[in-house]
Formats: sequence, C-alpha cells, structure tokens
Amino acid sequence: MKAAVLILAMAITTIVLRFLPFMIFGKHTPAYVSYLGKVLPQAIIALLVIYCLRDVSVISPPYGIPEFIAGGTVVGMQAWKRNAVISILSGTIVYMVLIRII
Repeated sequence: MKAAVLILAMAITTIVLRFLPFMIFGKHTPAYVSYLGKVLPQAIIALLVIYCLRDVSVISPPYGIPEFIAGGTVVGMQAWKRNAVISILSGTIVYMVLIRII
C-alpha cells in the first residue's frame, strides 16, 4: 500500500511539473521557455551518456569495447530507424551480449 501511495505521489508531481509552465504562461509562452524546451532534452541525454561512460577504462580490458559498440549501435539505429525505443533496446541488447562474451 505504501508503494502505491508513493508511486501515485510521484506520478502526480511529475504531471504537475510538466503542465505547470503551460498553466502559468498559457498561450503566451516566453521565448526562453520555448528555447529551453527544445534544447534541454538533448542536453540531458548528453549528460546521461557522459555519466554512464565516466567509469569506463580504456587502458584495461575490455578497453570499453562493449560500451562503445553499444553506443554506436544506438546512434546507428537512431540514424536508420528514427525510433528511440528501438535504438535504446538494440543498444541494451548488444551491450548485454557483449559483456557476457568479451
């Protein structure tokens, strides 16, 4: 029961935070808010990639090979299919296979 209440509270908070700018500004959204809405998703993804790769050692085996091949898979699939779900799943599958065999 506690978990359900926590999940509900997190969901409500997330929804409110996402709709808050629209409720505050209405149809007259300032240019800087629109700009942030366009650039922040890419910036956040870049920071997550950097965070995930921060402990990869390129001077000791396996030299970061699984991480870089999986990352290349994600980039390649995204360029080819233009579908984030397929790209992320493909990269995850490739990474999981590679860490088992390398």
